[in-house]
Amino acid sequence: MKKLTFFLLCLEGAILSFNVAAVAALIPSISRHFLVEEFYAGKLIWLYMVPYGLAALFYGPWVRSVNAKSVELLSMSLFSVSSLIAASAHNINVLFAARLFTGLFGASVIPLALILISRQATPASRGRYVGIFFSVTFVASLLGLFLSGIINWRLVFFIPGIAGLISCIPMRIYLPDFPAERNTFKLNYFNTLKDRKIFSIFTYIFFISIFYHGIQQWLGVYFSLKFGLSQLLISMLITLTSLSGILGEAAGGWFSDLFGRKKVADAGIILMIASIFILVLKQPVLSIALLMIIWGLGWTFNHAAISTMLTDLPQEFLNEAASLNSGVRFLAGGLGVFLSGLFMQKSFVMGFSVIGVCLIGLLISSGILLAKTN
Repeated sequence: MKKLTFFLLCLEGAILSFNVAAVAALIPSISRHFLVEEFYAGKLIWLYMVPYGLAALFYGPWVRSVNAKSVELLSMSLFSVSSLIAASAHNINVLFAARLFTGLFGASVIPLALILISRQATPASRGRYVGIFFSVTFVASLLGLFLSGIINWRLVFFIPGIAGLISCIPMRIYLPDFPAERNTFKLNYFNTLKDRKIFSIFTYIFFISIFYHGIQQWLGVYFSLKFGLSQLLISMLITLTSLSGILGEAAGGWFSDLFGRKKVADAGIILMIASIFILVLKQPVLSIALLMIIWGLGWTFNHAAISTMLTDLPQEFLNEAASLNSGVRFLAGGLGVFLSGLFMQKSFVMGFSVIGVCLIGLLISSGILLAKTN
């Protein structure tokens, strides 16, 4: 795979990911700024994730009939403008709307990256490319989380807005054209999901996304209400999930090439389960920090392994599978945030415990859902 093309894909992934995790940490600060309850401000999370998930379903099939470079330039431009609107929002409803549009336009980045990695990298090296790509997104997420603890929340939206507009210049000059494969736009999801192996993988992705985001996106509120931690400390703790994720994505992709995709995915879930059940116990901040590292490693081991599975799929299903990966993950993630929020408002212990038990069930079921993968 050409280094410059891969670099530009990583750059897009970094801009997209800069404030995704940071927003969860900023919910307490945003709620205080606009004088609303934290669970109401928490709508910022799923108002990004659900439109992202729906829009992602169109980008993979769309680039069969339209030059992928044109799609990326248009979507990155509109994503950047939406981010700048979020940064200047004068009330929370404008911020809600801006987040919705950043989800719609940002959804093109990851499907295209997976499609190009599958087309241009050999099967024996795809795991490493996937791992590096997602490691870069975690580096950006880490930077956003770190800055969320020390700068005004508006700058966390302003930075990717400006960076996105600037990135369009090298993308326009250096990103190669990817000509359309056919003249007509066609969704092929029915035929794709008729394949039992593909259907099983996406069933697995649906549930793991519900459970992960059901925990991850409420951590900021959990640390604020349960432990009374400051915004800086909340941001630092959640930052650890991204810090460990940088290593987890790269190592997870590499391990999936060496030991097989399913084994690495299962190892990730085991780490997630262990960290959830310990996290509900009262403990010092240093112990919580260690659990955040374990949680981040578990998620990214699983994420890298499953994403690499998708690049191994037959080419006729690749575009749909790449879009489904983002679509299902974010739609399920938004659903997970909404449903878990109902539990968390009553009891964080109950919410965490229910999700932990569900993850155990998914681990057991992986023997069936991922049985035909390597």
